[in-house]
Amino acid sequence: MTREDIRNNIEMIQERIARAARQSGRNRSEIRLMAVTKTVDESRIRYALEAGIDLCGENYIQESRAKVEAIGSPPQWHMIGHLQTNKAKYAVRLFDMVQSVDRLELAIELDRRSRSAGRILPILIEVNSGGELTKSGVAPEEAISLIRKIAPLENLSIQGLMTMPPWFENPESARPYFAALRTLRNRIAEERIDRVSLRELSMGMTDDYEVAIEEGSTIIRIGRGIFGERKY
Repeated sequence: MTREDIRNNIEMIQERIARAARQSGRNRSEIRLMAVTKTVDESRIRYALEAGIDLCGENYIQESRAKVEAIGSPPQWHMIGHLQTNKAKYAVRLFDMVQSVDRLELAIELDRRSRSAGRILPILIEVNSGGELTKSGVAPEEAISLIRKIAPLENLSIQGLMTMPPWFENPESARPYFAALRTLRNRIAEERIDRVSLRELSMGMTDDYEVAIEEGSTIIRIGRGIFGERKY
């Protein structure tokens, strides 16, 4: 995909984000566009940055290391894939945020590594909203309990929730899952747990991001819509 193709894709997505925000009575500035750069080479990532992208998401530590070290910052880099506990030390060094925290063991190790690095690591709690066995994430009914256990870890900062609902051909079918995450966020906010901020809802991908925006998403994660079909 050429530089012009990527720029055109991003411009179209930005227009659709603005329209979805306007139609749902939201401020466009509340919504960030993440370019998901899994399997995307450095040159195409740079094309996206030239077109205004300032946030990239990666799924795998090993793949992301070379990219993050070569490209640097900006953009911001977020870890959005399943993170093994033994890779936490790399995540703390490479990423501005880890969106895929779904268990206490991982949080404890991220906190330990962040303390050693002298930083506070922003995180999101990943929720398996569809209960799919093939996906990571804490069950919705266990999310509040997990957050209560993670909140005291002083070198982590819980800033919201992330989810990836089941895939549907009709984007409207994903709406209940997005709405459920927003409702869960509101329930957790009512608990007033110390040191927990819930301003971020990371939800919505290439096929359903407009519905996600209507349901309150603040970060949409777009890969194919920017870079085309992935080549593995």
